[in-house]
Amino acid sequence: MGLPTRVRVRVPGSTANLGPGFDCLGMALGLYDEIELEALTTPGVAVEVAGEGATHVARDERHLVLRAAQRAFAAFGEPAPAGLRLSCTNAVPHSRGLGSSAAAAVAGATAAAVLAGRDPELERDTLLQLAAGMEGHADNAAASLLGGFVVAWDTGSGDAKRFHAERLDVHPDVHPIAFVAGTESATKTTRGLLPAEVPLADAAFTGSRCALGVLALTRRPDLLMTATEDVLHQPYRRPAYPSSLALVEALRERGVPAAISGAGPTVLALTCDGAVPDGVAAEGFTVLELPVDTAGVRVEVL
Repeated sequence: MGLPTRVRVRVPGSTANLGPGFDCLGMALGLYDEIELEALTTPGVAVEVAGEGATHVARDERHLVLRAAQRAFAAFGEPAPAGLRLSCTNAVPHSRGLGSSAAAAVAGATAAAVLAGRDPELERDTLLQLAAGMEGHADNAAASLLGGFVVAWDTGSGDAKRFHAERLDVHPDVHPIAFVAGTESATKTTRGLLPAEVPLADAAFTGSRCALGVLALTRRPDLLMTATEDVLHQPYRRPAYPSSLALVEALRERGVPAAISGAGPTVLALTCDGAVPDGVAAEGFTVLELPVDTAGVRVEVL
């Protein structure tokens, strides 16, 4: 039998940082992009996009899914097809802190793996290297790839840099709610607001809260309020999205663990019941109760 010629991939969005876990904690959410990638015998690419990002994403080889796919063909040592047809149906908002770029990278790399005749389950490490390498960090990519809650880290530097992640199950009493901001925020811009150095006391505080976050999300959700405290990045990013941080503070004042989702401006609340407390003003935000995705990327050969 020959190689597959068409594949459908469903990939979850994600939230990252979860308060203090900057670039190292992530969680997959039940909000999905779906792509179909088809190998063509004639040269060229065709791109169709519906849903989120449909008005502004590239319709040629610059599309992030196609760029990830091309990297994957090269990594697997397989020639890319003469042409590719890509169809995307997106539900993950773009530039909102819900991992849309990582989801696209995971989707493209996974689809290419299938078209190259590889089993994505057996190629997870390669897929993680590809997707996280495009991001520069593995928290969102690992969550979209593996599902659940992930602890991510990297080793080495330069060409020897490698990404790693371990998946953990989220405690069943954790019910995420995303307050999706109506405005976009560029990760490059918000990272530019961060200082190159932080006080030793802030570093020690962050280490304790990050470690506590792993325990809280997996075994002790009663500790989430303390575990989601952050002094490392959120305060410095206030100029980029003051209304988002005001919402974080309003939720926390009412006893709901909350943090900026990824680079923002979406706000993530980790509720115990999936309900928004009374008196929280969320004008300008779309409120979505999103379950934790437990499966990660899914593949169907067509």
